[in-house]
Amino acid sequence: MARADDDTWDLASSVGATATLVAAGRALATADPDPLIEDPFADPLVRAVGVDFFTAMLDGQLDVSQFPDTSPERVQAMVDGMAVRTRFFDDALLAATAGGVRQVVILASGLDARAYRLAWPAGTVVYELDQPSVIDFKTQTLAGLGAQPTATRRTVAVDLRQDWPKALRDAGFDPSAATAWLAEGLLIYLPAEAQDLLFDRITALSAPGSAVGTEYVPGIVDFDTEKARTLAQPLRQHGLDLDMSTLVYAGERSHVVDYLGALGWQVSATSRDELFTRFGRTLPADDASQDPLGGEITYVSAARA
Repeated sequence: MARADDDTWDLASSVGATATLVAAGRALATADPDPLIEDPFADPLVRAVGVDFFTAMLDGQLDVSQFPDTSPERVQAMVDGMAVRTRFFDDALLAATAGGVRQVVILASGLDARAYRLAWPAGTVVYELDQPSVIDFKTQTLAGLGAQPTATRRTVAVDLRQDWPKALRDAGFDPSAATAWLAEGLLIYLPAEAQDLLFDRITALSAPGSAVGTEYVPGIVDFDTEKARTLAQPLRQHGLDLDMSTLVYAGERSHVVDYLGALGWQVSATSRDELFTRFGRTLPADDASQDPLGGEITYVSAARA
């Protein structure tokens, strides 16, 4: 079913299932013989969601030969892609807090466990924003595992289509203090005008010294709907209804680097290929041709003087 302005989801459906997919990727990246990241909570969180497809993925029980244009090399590249993405944003957040920032906001946090797994400086407060059912599920699951946050964790159960800045302030957020913002894996699921509004709101809430981590996917402009539907067919046959053609908002939108720059942020951009090289990972030669988004991703970090 296509997206709607008032649609809802849980971690097993619609956009929520993409959060579980991300966590599954982090679990596989953590189990890699040469791991770039360590997320011990990703595996149990994914298993707790209870989707057979994701559990089989973690257990190595999916036959990738049944999926179109998929090889062991491409599977490894997908795991590596999640690893370099996660490491990039981990490093960006920790660099901000090393520079004195003590207020972190994770937008659309899903199954993100950074509040539990990163070595935050004393006094750091991490705000997690997501739909109430997602927040409740993660909180209860991690409590059942005996997990303890490594920072002061404050949850904000709010849909980003609502007045989340007010909800954030009501939870104790201080707009006069520098903040490290994370909008990871979020923008392609927002309409173009909502993407602009997101960064307008972030900017309005950001004191000098604040930082933003996000990414820009140029392929969203001419997203290949047919390729996405083709990739979704075998997933559906294995019990997972995850069709990206119905979840993303394709078409023209602001380029994140330019938009943040116009708002007064000092912006730096790093391509996915650069990150793979930085961390000693290898991309298949045909990687971009298999991706309905074109394979290109620009990872963005920005600072406000």
